[in-house]
Amino acid sequence: MAIVRFPGLRNLLGRQQQPFRVPGQQRRWAQVHDVRFLATTQASRNVIEKYREKLDRKAREEGLRDIGELKEAYRDRIQDLKRKDGASVPGLDALLADEPAPAPTTTSSPTPREQIQASPGTLAERPTSSAEPGTSGKPSTASIKPLSEILDLPKARALPVKELIAIWRLRHAASPTSLCAVAPAAPYAAMEATARRHPTFVLPVPRGEGAEAGAEMHFLQWVFDGASGTATVLFTQLAEYKARGEWAQPHTSVTHYWDEALARRPGVVLMAGSVVEGRGASVRDARWLVMLMQMFYGGEGEGVDGGKRRLLEEFGRGDGAFSVERLLEEVEKLG
Repeated sequence: MAIVRFPGLRNLLGRQQQPFRVPGQQRRWAQVHDVRFLATTQASRNVIEKYREKLDRKAREEGLRDIGELKEAYRDRIQDLKRKDGASVPGLDALLADEPAPAPTTTSSPTPREQIQASPGTLAERPTSSAEPGTSGKPSTASIKPLSEILDLPKARALPVKELIAIWRLRHAASPTSLCAVAPAAPYAAMEATARRHPTFVLPVPRGEGAEAGAEMHFLQWVFDGASGTATVLFTQLAEYKARGEWAQPHTSVTHYWDEALARRPGVVLMAGSVVEGRGASVRDARWLVMLMQMFYGGEGEGVDGGKRRLLEEFGRGDGAFSVERLLEEVEKLG
């Protein structure tokens, strides 16, 4: 299990028993398992230094002079393992390998036909084309139903917002592993715009107590499907992704259903998801990850949190300035 020890998370762990609160954000949206949409406007870890003594010992056992010769001796084996992975995400590659990230290539990634732009009080047109999630191993969204196959949209559009929220919540309340929420459309549009630029990231889940307090890292990936009008976020244990690459099995999926009429009046976007049992994450873990995802991706206008946005940008381009320690520090600030 990929656990990062971080003493500063002890206080965070102690507080996690209580529902998460963000100062000044008391508005609640329809939810199952207390999933809440937060409408906010706001160098990889050096393992060589940490394990230098063991690496020096290994080098001497191999009859080599230093760690540099040890890395050179195992270079082919390391490259073979990387090729078997089959998927490449710049920031994630560096995080898994604990090596300097490769220089960004000059090839530009595909961009959507139209770019979402949202500002307070306005809502721009949403792209109708599918967008690549920014990785070589693209999960399929073929099984995702459009909202029109889930709800009677003409009737849903005519409902008062409180009734729509109640119906959406009741639809998902029966399953103990379901997640759902109703998000305000303008903040969601800003969050999706950020996600299209930075479709992959990593987030921590607190583990352990006291002196053993640490964080288990999880990989998230946004997948956009123009045909169904959905944006799905897949959460996977980082250890699972490291072992299986593009074949890794997500433990949680969360889908946002965009409907132009609902987005304009009453101004909402519906979200629903589920947790797969036995894949290393609980419903509580999933709620935590969804909350963090909203905090890091939310907010494109005034008051945006520069520290969180810098981490997203650094991870996306494989910048060596990205570090797990800074990520954990940003998460701890949320408490």
